[in-house]
Amino acid sequence: MSILSELQRDEAARLLLAARGSGRPGSRLPESCRPQTAEDALAIQRRVQAALQAQTGGWKCSLPTAERPVACAPIFASTIRRDSPCAVLAHGPTVRIEPEIAFVLGRDLPPRAVPYGEGEVRAAIVETRLVLELLDSRYADPSVASFPELLADQVSNQGLFVGSAVPDGLAAPLEAFRVVIEDDARTLHERDGRHPDGHPLRPLVWLASFLASRGEPLASGQIVTTGSYAGALEVPLSAALRVRFGELGSIAVEFLATRR
Repeated sequence: MSILSELQRDEAARLLLAARGSGRPGSRLPESCRPQTAEDALAIQRRVQAALQAQTGGWKCSLPTAERPVACAPIFASTIRRDSPCAVLAHGPTVRIEPEIAFVLGRDLPPRAVPYGEGEVRAAIVETRLVLELLDSRYADPSVASFPELLADQVSNQGLFVGSAVPDGLAAPLEAFRVVIEDDARTLHERDGRHPDGHPLRPLVWLASFLASRGEPLASGQIVTTGSYAGALEVPLSAALRVRFGELGSIAVEFLATRR
């Protein structure tokens, strides 16, 4: 269901693009163009991406809930990083990250009317990767924004840092593991990590079917991340960090503030 007009969607996208362009978060969207439905939020997402001429390199998603009936956003290819140091947009001495497990597709999952089954999605996965989602909201105070507003803003995605592959990843214990983040001197965070949807594959199966029903494919080579095991964690810039994913492996990275 849509409530906003095309002009209102355009205005919301213009404001989000302005915040992206300046590198400075702004206030929440004005009521005159504030999305109240998932359909409006997704339409604003598409407008922002089209204006940036950004290719889709992957997706973030989670299983629907009553409060979040649709929770997905494209991750722009230009924001997917694999090398350290990793440049990030920061508004202080720290950046927020989320330790996650992501899946790389080795074949397309094209549009169709019939939902995809778990077996079909498993067969399309070529790699399981340790990743860090990089966060940044275009709202100065995202805590006061409604979920459709957050959805319109790519659910606060800034990018994705891709770490090592998990050997035989789909057979590994991906439901839960200890998350530890350290620098050279101390432990910064330590959590009993647990996937918010039980297993990271479940949201990918939902996403494949959701996009397929809308005439949108998941493409070979795209990477899909499906939720943090430890919430959003602040880590310092210009520090040699190691993020441990239990016995699955670790990511070594240093984040540096980008210059605009």
